[in-house]
Amino acid sequence: MINDPLGDLITRIRNGQRARKDSVVTPASKLRARVLDVLQREGYIRGYSDEPVGGHPGIRIELKYFEGQPAIQHVARVSKPGRRVYSGSKDLPRVRNGLGITIVSTPKGVLSDAEAREQNVGGEVLAEVF
Repeated sequence: MINDPLGDLITRIRNGQRARKDSVVTPASKLRARVLDVLQREGYIRGYSDEPVGGHPGIRIELKYFEGQPAIQHVARVSKPGRRVYSGSKDLPRVRNGLGITIVSTPKGVLSDAEAREQNVGGEVLAEVF
């Protein structure tokens, strides 16, 4: 049983890119799909598609590389099950002076930090990516 599905997704992406895989498979959930939407919009992954895994719904994530280097240099979970981290729209953290993104779960859906600032909403800071 997975206690932190989002942490599991992040670890699978990190491990897949370190092993230079073209794609990785993870169990499906709505939260994972929304986080992958943000990563795809921001250009960190090529895309994702539904794929059954052992009779259960799953997601195949197409990883992205640029000149042989992974598009995602660093990905880390910020808000964890034991310590939730929340931030207002004005206080959202900037990753690498704006070169990276922060993924935020807001009342308007899962957004990047720039989208959350634009819509003037805060929420739970899920992960940081650059």
